[in-house]
Amino acid sequence: MTFSFQDFAKQVKANDAITPRDTLALRQWHWEDGKISAAEANALFELNTLGKSKDPNWINCFVEAISEFVINGLSPKGYVSVENATWLMNQIDKDGRVESLGELELLVTILEKATNAPDSLKVYALAQIEVAVLHGNGPLRSGGVLQPSTINAEEVHLLRRILFGPAGEGGIYVTRAEADCLFRIKDTTLLHNNAPEWQTLFVQGVGNHLMAHARGGQLSRERAAELEAFMNDTQTGIGGFFARMRQSVLSKGLINPFESKFASVDHESLAEEGRKITPEEQAWLQSKIDADATIDPLERALLTFIAEESCRQFG
Repeated sequence: MTFSFQDFAKQVKANDAITPRDTLALRQWHWEDGKISAAEANALFELNTLGKSKDPNWINCFVEAISEFVINGLSPKGYVSVENATWLMNQIDKDGRVESLGELELLVTILEKATNAPDSLKVYALAQIEVAVLHGNGPLRSGGVLQPSTINAEEVHLLRRILFGPAGEGGIYVTRAEADCLFRIKDTTLLHNNAPEWQTLFVQGVGNHLMAHARGGQLSRERAAELEAFMNDTQTGIGGFFARMRQSVLSKGLINPFESKFASVDHESLAEEGRKITPEEQAWLQSKIDADATIDPLERALLTFIAEESCRQFG
């Protein structure tokens, strides 16, 4: 019997519930060819809002399907397009809040799996995670529950994944905006019963921002599309290929492999340089610590970490 997505969606809506059988049917249909149209993606978001009852495995299926659509729906695969990023944000914003059971996981998964994504989606995702941590209510995919102004282990895990995901705002390096976010969360949750993992993430995240060496930027979707077209050009011979490669490298201001074949970057020296806190970074950190009258336990742990790292560098 041929699977009809329209009939499937109609039946689920009529029941106002998603059963294990529904989840299995959707998974078998989706992974038969791995493709979802824009209309079907819209319908999946609508089905995900059903509140009567929902098979626990539905969330995995929903996240897998929508992330595949957003990340690989347009060429080059692996790069979230502006169109798909805008569509995703509009879908999540329809009811004015992030549905914690699936949509938080979806945002984080996309930034984990994608090679890169538009800045608008990175900023949006971080903001949604922050709002969920500080003000959210409702269940998480892992079984935990969002509680306002308290950060639990599941939320720490979400934050870690979004901070260090390949397509996050700074890739594996924590940006100023992300470090500011960590301080805001710290200030709001300070007097509550938070997960022990939170202090570790705060120290590691802010410490990364201040002392990690960022080796270049992420490859943009536009540049990836140029490279994909370049590699798919089969109209010229090997001589033309190398000639175009040389021209492409030089035109982008990159290292010329033909003239610097054996040149290498001294990553150790760059890492040491990155660990040095600049006057501007020191002023930023001082302003954060001076925002209240005391040095709280998380700030003290951060300062200890910085001191220890500095000793390793100069000791």
